Amino acid sequence: MQTKIPSAFTAVVLAASLASITPVSQATTFRWAAANDLLTFDPHAQNHQTTLAFLQQVYEGLTRYDAKFTIQPGLATKWTQISPTQVRFDLRRNVKFHDGSPFTADDVVFSLTRAMTPPSNMTAYVQSIKEDKKEDDYTVDLILKGPSPVLLRELTDARIMNKAWAEKHNATKAQDYKSKEESFAARNANGTGPFVLKSWAPDQKTVLTKNTQWWDKPTGNVDEVVFTPIKSAATRTAALLSNQVDFMNDPPPQDQDRMRANAELRMVDGSENRTIFLGMDQFRDELLYSSVKGKNPLKDKRVRQALYQAIDINAIQTTVMRKMSVPTGTMIAPMVNGWTKDLEARASKYSTEAAKKLLAEAGYPDGFELTLDCPNDRYVNDEAICQAVTAMWTRAGVKTRLSTQPMATYTTKIQKYDTSVYMLGWGVATMDALYSLDSLISTPVAGGASGNYNLGRYSNKDVDGLIAQIKIATDDKKRNELIHEALKTVKDDYGYLPLHHQIRPWAMRKNVDTVYRADDRPVPWWTTVK
Repeated sequence: MQTKIPSAFTAVVLAASLASITPVSQATTFRWAAANDLLTFDPHAQNHQTTLAFLQQVYEGLTRYDAKFTIQPGLATKWTQISPTQVRFDLRRNVKFHDGSPFTADDVVFSLTRAMTPPSNMTAYVQSIKEDKKEDDYTVDLILKGPSPVLLRELTDARIMNKAWAEKHNATKAQDYKSKEESFAARNANGTGPFVLKSWAPDQKTVLTKNTQWWDKPTGNVDEVVFTPIKSAATRTAALLSNQVDFMNDPPPQDQDRMRANAELRMVDGSENRTIFLGMDQFRDELLYSSVKGKNPLKDKRVRQALYQAIDINAIQTTVMRKMSVPTGTMIAPMVNGWTKDLEARASKYSTEAAKKLLAEAGYPDGFELTLDCPNDRYVNDEAICQAVTAMWTRAGVKTRLSTQPMATYTTKIQKYDTSVYMLGWGVATMDALYSLDSLISTPVAGGASGNYNLGRYSNKDVDGLIAQIKIATDDKKRNELIHEALKTVKDDYGYLPLHHQIRPWAMRKNVDTVYRADDRPVPWWTTVK
C-alpha cells in the first residue's frame, strides 16, 4: 500500500485527540449546533466549510485524512505512480452506495469529470487532473497536467457520486449555486460514507443516520447526527448550557469563560487552518457602491495600503475577538506548508494619520465612500469585526457603509462579483499553500479552473507564473521558495488585507469525547457520547 507523502507536508498540524476513543456498543444521538447551515448536498457545488463538514459524512473520496492529516486510503486501496503525469488507483471492492448500488470505476470517472466541469465550485480539488480513464471496473488512471506533489491531498475532497443515480435524477452536472439553481442532488444524497442523509430542512435541522453497510468501522458510538443551525450566539450558548445540544464548534468568544467554568462542559482549544481577510475589487474601471465616479480607487496600491494601515488589528484581537485570534500579514495559517514567520509579520503598522496621508497622495484628500460586504453567521464574530473595520476606515476618511447577510445569500452575491470590498475566511483543506494561491490569488480563468474565489479579481502575471511552477515543482526546498516569493509579492502589493487566523475552540457536554480538527470539521464516527 503506497501512502508516502512528500516531505513538504510534514509540518506540525494542530489536531489532537481528547482521549483514546474505543468502540462502544451502545448507540446514541450526537446533537450538534453551529451558527450557520450547510448550503447544499451536491458534493461539487460549493467549497464551503460547513457544507464540506457534512458532505464528508455522506460522500467519500479516493483518499482521506487520519486525525493528524496524514493521507490514508479511502475508496482507493492503493495508488501507483506509472509516470510523473500518470497515477493508477486500485479501487476498493465490495463497497455499496447508500441505495445499494455497487461502487465501480464508472462512478469515479463520472464524479471527477463532474468536479472538473463548470459550474462545479470544487475545481481546487481536481486542478491537477487533465483526464481520468477507466482501465477496468476497479482501476482508474489519472492523467495529470504535470507532476503534482499535492494530488493525494486534493482528492480527499473530490467526492464520489453514483453515476446511475445522478443520471436518473438529471444531476449529471453540478448545481449552479450562485445562480440559485435547484437540483435533486442539492437536496438529496447517495454516497458511500459512514452516514446516510435522512432529512435536511435548510436553516432548521439536518438528520444523518448511521450507514450500517459502511465498508469501514467507526471508533465511536454515534448512530444519529442531529444538526441545528442557531445563528444567535446567546441562544446557541443557552442550548449547550441547558443540555439541548451536546456540541458546538463555534462557541462565542464572549461566552467561553462561562463555559470553561461550567462543570458540565468541556472546552478543547485549537487553532483553525483558516485565515480571515478582506478582498477588494481591483478589476472594474469604476468601483461599485462608491462615491468615486469614472475610476476605481482600489486599483491604486496607495489606497489599498491606506485601508490596511487604518485597521487597528490589535484592537480587533483584544476587543472584538477577546484574544481568540492571531493577527497576521499573510494569507495562510502557521500549520499550512509554505508559512514563514517573516510572512506572518504585518506589512505596515497601524496608523490613521499614515492612512490619511496615503489617501491624499493618491488624490483623495477628502476620502471617499464605499461599501463593505460581510457575512453575519459564518466566522467568529464576523459582523462585529466588520463593524470595527467600518469605524476605523471612516476615521481615516473612507466613509464606509456596512452590508451584512447570512452566508447562504452572501455567497451568491460575492461569487457574482457584486461587491467592492468583502470579508472571507479561507481554510486550507490540503494543508498546502497552493490551495490558497490557486483559488484566491491566481488570475481568474473561464470555467473557474483557477482563481474561482478570487472575487476581487486581483491579477499579477508574475505571481501567476510562480503558481504555475509551484503546481509541478517536486523539489521541496525550491517549491517552498516559490511559495514564499508568491505570498511575499501579494503581501507587498497589498493585493489582499489579511486580518487574523481564527482560534477555534470546540465546546461540548462533558460526556462527549471527540477529535479536534484544525479544519473545523467534526467527525461523528470518531465521536463517543457516554
